[in-house]
Amino acid sequence: MASIRSSASTTNWNPSYDVLCSDSEDDDDETKPNYKGREALIFVLDANLYEEYERFVVALDIVRKALISGLLVNSKDLIGIVFANTAKNTDPYEASSLDNIVVPPNCAVFLPLRELSKSIVEHYLRFMETAEQGFGVDYGIVGNGGNSDFSVMLRLCINLFENAGYNLVSSTLVYLTDRATPHPTTSNLYQRALQKAKDLEGKEIEFQLVPMVDEFDYEPFYKEFLTLVEDGDIEAFDPRNPEELRTLLSDRKLRQNVLRRSLGHFKLSLGPDLFISVQYYNYFRARFMPRKVRLLRKDNSIVQQKRVIMVRKQSQETMDIVEEHQVKQSGGWYEINLGDMPIRITPEQINRVRNLHAPGMMLLGFKSISEMPENWYYKPQNFMYPDDKGISGSKRLFRALWERCMAREKIAICLLMRKRKSIPRYVALLPVEGGDPEGDTSRPLLSGDGFKIIYLPFAKHIRNIDFTDWNTMQNEAPEEGVQVFEKIVGKLRTKFQSNLLVDPTVEALQSNILALALNIKTDSAGLSGMPDTKRQDERIAKILPRLNEIFGEDAESPKKRAASAKTGGNATKVPKLDVDSLKQLNYVEQLAKNDTLSSCTIAQLCDILKTHFDVQVPLRSKKQDLIDRVKDLID
Repeated sequence: MASIRSSASTTNWNPSYDVLCSDSEDDDDETKPNYKGREALIFVLDANLYEEYERFVVALDIVRKALISGLLVNSKDLIGIVFANTAKNTDPYEASSLDNIVVPPNCAVFLPLRELSKSIVEHYLRFMETAEQGFGVDYGIVGNGGNSDFSVMLRLCINLFENAGYNLVSSTLVYLTDRATPHPTTSNLYQRALQKAKDLEGKEIEFQLVPMVDEFDYEPFYKEFLTLVEDGDIEAFDPRNPEELRTLLSDRKLRQNVLRRSLGHFKLSLGPDLFISVQYYNYFRARFMPRKVRLLRKDNSIVQQKRVIMVRKQSQETMDIVEEHQVKQSGGWYEINLGDMPIRITPEQINRVRNLHAPGMMLLGFKSISEMPENWYYKPQNFMYPDDKGISGSKRLFRALWERCMAREKIAICLLMRKRKSIPRYVALLPVEGGDPEGDTSRPLLSGDGFKIIYLPFAKHIRNIDFTDWNTMQNEAPEEGVQVFEKIVGKLRTKFQSNLLVDPTVEALQSNILALALNIKTDSAGLSGMPDTKRQDERIAKILPRLNEIFGEDAESPKKRAASAKTGGNATKVPKLDVDSLKQLNYVEQLAKNDTLSSCTIAQLCDILKTHFDVQVPLRSKKQDLIDRVKDLID
């Protein structure tokens, strides 16, 4: 789906015309990012899905997961639910909220834009329980092929956004359907729907299409419609995998507003008196985590922490406090006594020492890309884009630096200080081209040309492991066997998918909250992003016969004898180790070194003493005495 991918078109840049040239002093106030406000999301479900009830159930379940995820992550966001192509216009939840909105025919508002709460989620869950029979009775499907005016539905959603009652930083309309076009291509309604796309683009409302079928045809209508909404190039339209879109929507993985997605802004110093203005972002989608809340054990009230600085004056004679008052943090001081001389240090002086360097990035030099390892498992990477709002011409200079690095296959080594009072880090700027790698579901948040910020580890973060002395006991394999196992590792290797990896602790917390609040029991079987074992077996099925040819068949371990029914005693113990291996002194020394002689039986220990050390001991000896005797003789 192009709506998520091409969403970065607002942040992509073209240096030929995307340069701000203005001398007005008021421009800075207008270009400051607005972080205040809420996100609004409206789910529009096509009632035609009800004819294929299995698809309708999947669509309802997607909305259910999104509601629960939004309730757990950020309940301040506004979410609404609308049914399109309905025969009846049933009153919604909190019908009084639609007093200023005219609901057109063939549309039904199930939930106006509201903050999520437990009562709203429970209301939707009750609707899902009776949807199989109740939806046809309460809403129904409009006749004439089930197609109503698509533009009227869009007008209703625009009115819902405008009458939300909050300052919205982003507005997203998600349309779930299985129809390739809402109207025949020769009808007037078809042209009206395309005209409405420009209204969405003018209102800065993002339209996301989520097909409920795996094979969906965008050509009849939605290819042109999505291109008009995003003000993009129809030739560059590249639809996304519908199955993946449904998964992302269930996990509430919708695109954040670019101003809120930016992690920070700093200046990149390229030389004396030469700076460019840049912003950096998360390179991968960040997993939403619940906020930590500290509660009192007695009444479960939220603990609020406050830092208070009190100044007290004591009497020299009685040592009683004669004066006490509160001061601000900037009004306090630190006192050091050097003999009889007290020295006071103010917080401003300490901050001046801490802030010797302003936050920013400084270019140190260039290295060949071939010297950069494929992966540094040290710190998550970031992505860097230019920003002309701070320094005019930054995008042109940034583009020139990027093209030069790409042409010469170089990486830029820089010193980065992300924020005040932080530790400076060495980073490598790796130039990357825009566009998602084919088949990679861990796409970067932003598309376009830019630099990937790779954090370089210090010497203390790098470990050298010598594998020559590691696991030397019977650790030999032929060259053919090593090559076969390299193929197996290649077949079983999976790509990192950050949007599917779930923290098991957070997953368990979510299941407990749902069970307590909404009486929903979930199966916590571990990480939900683990690969399918059956699919892995199919991948290596052709290689397994080659393994048997090289290493032979795996010998089955001898089973323990069943206990006698007459005596009811234990079965005779089977030797834990192969007797032939114990005839080698090196093997016995390795067992003693690994402190695993206890796995031998008493008879085997006696045989070791007799074979290697010519020591005869009675079989009645204790096992620990025999182990100590073997260790003493080896030492």
